[in-house]
Amino acid sequence: MTVEFLHRYDAYLVDVDGVLLRGSEPIAGSIDALTRLAETGRVLLLTNNSTRSRGQHADRLAQLGFRIPPEWILPTSYLAARYLLDRFGPMSTWVLGEAGLRQELVDAGHALAEQPEEAGALVVGMDRQLDYDRLTAAYRALAAGARLVATNEDGTYPVPGGFHPGAGAMVGALRGMGFTPDAIIGKPSRIAYEMALHTLDLPPERVVMIGDRLETDILGGRHAGLDTALVLSGVASSEDLQTTAERPTWIFDNLAASIR
Repeated sequence: MTVEFLHRYDAYLVDVDGVLLRGSEPIAGSIDALTRLAETGRVLLLTNNSTRSRGQHADRLAQLGFRIPPEWILPTSYLAARYLLDRFGPMSTWVLGEAGLRQELVDAGHALAEQPEEAGALVVGMDRQLDYDRLTAAYRALAAGARLVATNEDGTYPVPGGFHPGAGAMVGALRGMGFTPDAIIGKPSRIAYEMALHTLDLPPERVVMIGDRLETDILGGRHAGLDTALVLSGVASSEDLQTTAERPTWIFDNLAASIR
């Protein structure tokens, strides 16, 4: 079965948290497995993590043993910046998020507004410094008419020993104030998959999505017309498969099992 998996596709979309890493620790065998995938096809890391820019993701992964060039990485920080640029051109933005998201917005040609009321778009991602003042500034931007763009709505992300709140907690706070995102960029949104397929210049039937979340990686990949591979090293468990109608094309204990 693994031989068929390795030679069935021209490209692999690979999630990061729960597939390659758990927190700041590489999952056993994931470094060699990613290298093997890259030897048999093209690899793009498609991650909902918006806290880092492509360059920052590449630097962090290199420190952990993965040799991945920035252009192979599609975090939602980059995708959100490109989405705004492609649809609206350079614009003034306010960020409820972290440094990597701001960096990608600036790199794409957007401005960082000096005051929330001046922003044409509020871009929200995971923010580990979230406090009441930050939420107030976001409210001011939205109340003044800013478009709300969410990088993703992941409720949690896996860390050693459990889970931490994800960007969905920030988006949820904004929903609680009465604001609904105009666009959600990351998985399971078709936006993320369409941008990845455009980067690869491949039809969906030649690409497989490898992830650890049924409700994002697997659901979104299926809706985009891709085959999907679920790894059980992150969020989803074998028990979850008994209570969902979502059926991945492939199921592996971890990424290393896909190349054995």
